[in-house]
Amino acid sequence: MEIRAMMVQTDDGRWTASAQSARAVRASGTSRERCLASLRRAVERSMPPARRDEPITLVVETLPLLAGVAEAADVMGWDKRRVVTYIDRGSFPEPVQSLASGRIWRRSDVEAFRNEWSARKARKARTAARRGTRSAR
Repeated sequence: MEIRAMMVQTDDGRWTASAQSARAVRASGTSRERCLASLRRAVERSMPPARRDEPITLVVETLPLLAGVAEAADVMGWDKRRVVTYIDRGSFPEPVQSLASGRIWRRSDVEAFRNEWSARKARKARTAARRGTRSAR
């Protein structure tokens, strides 16, 4: 049996999903994987007892949060000009799409870049502190 579902990332980073099996089913989780596992359990519980032995195939469309330059600047704690500088240098993640209104990234890609960038900055600061010099920005 094939069940179609939609999974969406919310502003707080959580994921929610809904499907229509024997009845409407909803699930959520802190990650895509946890949400999917929760959805699968909810779908299995919603099936009538006579159909519970049938194999279930979940076809899930996922919609991640997206970010433009302004949202990317927010995530990074920068202003938009600094984001554009990193883009121009080729140091920022590749956008998912470039539209007439600007570039678009998956927010999770920008957040991963922020985490890597922060870790590099912290390593540079520790190295500079050991040498007794100030770290460059």
